[in-house]
This record gives sequence, C-alpha cells and structure tokens, in this order.
Amino acid sequence: MSLDPGWPAVLTHGEVSVRPLARSDADAWAEARRRSAAWLHPWDATVPPGVESRPASFPVLVRRLRRQARAGVTYPFAIDVDDPAAGGPSFAGQVTVNNIVRGSAQFASIGYWIDRKYAGRGIMPLAVALVIDHCFTTARLHRVEICIRPENSNSLRVVEKLGINEIGYAPRFLHIDGAWRDHRIFAITTEECPEGMVARLGRPDA
Repeated sequence: MSLDPGWPAVLTHGEVSVRPLARSDADAWAEARRRSAAWLHPWDATVPPGVESRPASFPVLVRRLRRQARAGVTYPFAIDVDDPAAGGPSFAGQVTVNNIVRGSAQFASIGYWIDRKYAGRGIMPLAVALVIDHCFTTARLHRVEICIRPENSNSLRVVEKLGINEIGYAPRFLHIDGAWRDHRIFAITTEECPEGMVARLGRPDA
C-alpha cells in the first residue's frame, strides 16, 4: 500500500472525475486509443534506438504504474466523464503526474491525453486543474511543470486556459513520434495560485 499522501485519490468536479487507472479500463482504454490513433500519434512518446521497449500490454502498463504509484514517484489518473448516452461515467483519457521529487524540491511534471471524442469540451483543462490542486494540497508538492511540443496547439490551449506561465525552452527534450523533439516548458507553484486551479479556471476572465 502506498504511504504517499497523494495516492490513491478520486477527484470530482461537475461531470469530470479523475481516479486511479485500473486494469478494468483495458477495453475502454484500447477503444479510445484506437479511435484517436491518428490524432494522438504525433504526440506519443517513443523509445530511442538501443533502449529497451516499454510494456506492450495494458495490464503490464497498469502494473508498472501501480508499482511506481506505491513508490510515490507517479500518480496515474484516468479521466471519467458523465455520459448519459452511455448510462454513466465513460473513460475519456489520462492525466499522469510523473517524476515526483520530494526532499527540497517537492516537484513533479504532468502529462495528459484525451479521447478525440471528448475533445473541445473543456474536460482536459478541468481534469488537469483537479490534479494540480491535489498535488498542491493533499500531496503537498510545491511546483508542477508541463512540457509541450511547440506544434501541439491542443495541449498548449490547456495551459493557456489554466493561466500557467511559460518558463523556458528545451531543445531535443523528449523522444516523441520517432525523434528527439523540442519542448516549451510551463510551470506553476503554489504561491502563484493560492485560490486553486479549479477556482481560477471558473473565473469569468479565465
């Protein structure tokens, strides 16, 4: 069982919830990835030549993420959206808190993806806001970073809506879609958003 105060957790606001990714998400996860494959492919992480490949199956992926969550270095959240047509919550994507560093840093990075079916409805900004608020309160982190390829306009729109400032630029930062890609770096600290990210997102000027 995890001893990390930030895990496990279920967070909800309106129609959107985030909760631990589970093995039971396998079918919905596979369908979302299939439906959105062409849309997500340019932004998917890849393995550089000569490096061991990542897990090939969803159950292995979940086991690895759970192990990292118990160690307090990753929070793998699934996104659920209330869908009356489906008769209840539907899997819509993921928000993952990665590279959690404690000690004097109290830092983490966040990555996310959404099923194209649910894009453009404000779901991802809200899900990320929920997770950042959780990181700053229950998990007691101080700083959260989001790194985005300059060409990824949809992902950039998320940080724009959340009012997260750009702090730098990292050439050839991550191996994405088969090559080392540049990334813009965005970050926020607890001092920059004392009212919380969900509250900020709900302001008329957001």
